[in-house]
Amino acid sequence: MTEIGTFRESDARDLAPRLLGWTLISRIGGEEVAGRIVETEAYLDASDPASHAATRGGMTSRNRRMFGPGGTAYVYFVYGRHWCFNVVAGPEGSPGAVLVRALEPLGGTEVMLRRRGGREPLASGPARLCEALGIDGAFDGHDLSRPPLRLECGGVAAGEVAVSGRIGVSRAERLPLRFYIRGNPHVSTGPHEPAASGVA
Repeated sequence: MTEIGTFRESDARDLAPRLLGWTLISRIGGEEVAGRIVETEAYLDASDPASHAATRGGMTSRNRRMFGPGGTAYVYFVYGRHWCFNVVAGPEGSPGAVLVRALEPLGGTEVMLRRRGGREPLASGPARLCEALGIDGAFDGHDLSRPPLRLECGGVAAGEVAVSGRIGVSRAERLPLRFYIRGNPHVSTGPHEPAASGVA
């Protein structure tokens, strides 16, 4: 089993810190760009009020990719203008996903800059990184072990991982489900202090 195959055995809370240090590689449009994951947020099952799975209808046309197999992409549109990229966690039928919030650019920065219209930072924040890597709704459900959008194994030492509450959600924002590489300058703007203890 490949390393990414183990994502089907992990819930989002476990997978989110493990994704730090992995590399996301895009060959979308024939142009290769890559970035190291430096910030993530976990979104759990229907018990998590901020999760897309917390709906009366359960699985919907919008959140259905969140329900199936770990190691695939869940890509959705927000505010009528931005794409957000998530890595699905857990076995098929069990919802959970990790929002990738920020990347440290590793290659193809000139392509990222052009896609971003010359604006920096290039990939600090979920909307910026999708723009920089060319990710849109066409990749919803994509197997992230395969090009043109794939994950490459990496990691960081446990002491490098910091934890806080989530950013930009109106519910359960204080749960300690945001993870980032301590001191990395590419982490998006947000609280950099310890989260509230415990997860409801």
